[in-house]
Amino acid sequence: MKKNFIKIGKEVIGLQIQALKKIQKSLGSSFNETIETISKCQSKIILCGVGKSGLIASKISATLSSVGVPSFTISASDSSHGDLGSISKKDILILISYSGNTDELKNLIQYANRNRIKLIGIMSKKNSTLFKNSNIKLLIPEVKESGHGIVPTSSTTAQLAIGDAIAISLMFQNKFSKLDFKKFHPSGNLGKKLRTVEDLMLVDNKIPFINENATIDKTIKLNNLKKLGVVIIRNKKNETTGIFTDGDIKRTIQKKSDFKNLLVKSFMTKNPISVNKDVLAAKAIGLMNEKKVTSLCVHNKSNKKKTIGILHIHNLIDADIT
Repeated sequence: MKKNFIKIGKEVIGLQIQALKKIQKSLGSSFNETIETISKCQSKIILCGVGKSGLIASKISATLSSVGVPSFTISASDSSHGDLGSISKKDILILISYSGNTDELKNLIQYANRNRIKLIGIMSKKNSTLFKNSNIKLLIPEVKESGHGIVPTSSTTAQLAIGDAIAISLMFQNKFSKLDFKKFHPSGNLGKKLRTVEDLMLVDNKIPFINENATIDKTIKLNNLKKLGVVIIRNKKNETTGIFTDGDIKRTIQKKSDFKNLLVKSFMTKNPISVNKDVLAAKAIGLMNEKKVTSLCVHNKSNKKKTIGILHIHNLIDADIT
């Protein structure tokens, strides 16, 4: 007779949902204290757990580091053989144990207490060693495990959830933005999605600048030289006053048979579209599609008159931003 594994799977997930609901209701002042304490830490956040809790500690540590909170994990076993020296008095130690009585963590608890190292405990039992010796006690409600109630499943889900809650709360506390996040994720899909206009724009002598009193003939020569299909027009104060595109060239030729010595400012497109250098590249390509243009001027802060770069559609395509 075939087992209904879908039913078993749903039961496992159902128990984990119950665990999450319990922990959601249980968050209190100690959670606030945790965030405030970690945000003031001038050193590192060190996590440790044993078994499955150790794996959860590694994930929480990785998430903290990714949002700008320096963190790493240590082995409970190795800490008793020299690794305690990696913990300084300015660090914050987070120990994770569902029972709170894990033998392997006792040396760490004693070391933290003896050296007045701030200890945050994540456990489920009030009468445990970890609860009694923690400076901040994050009590996880007791939950029902799957697999005859013996396999760490619901408890590790609860531990993981509180770790994520801590990391995201610290993001808000530290005003950690998307741009900050990008600094720690330069590669892969995340890094690509968070690339900004500044990352891709052309700068300095790659920008085809020309004075507004230049002739159209000279402007066309610069356009042909730079091969971007656009020239940025500036006044004597080096303020951007317009652009002259391939389209403007065609329209000028159609209107004037003898155009070479005419001034470009009379035929340029005024008030060119400009974006801040911190705008996400994905948003910039959306603006290009909306306005049906292939280039954008780039400015810093609110100074749109000062063009510091130019973003061409090819820069976005080459970076695989679509």
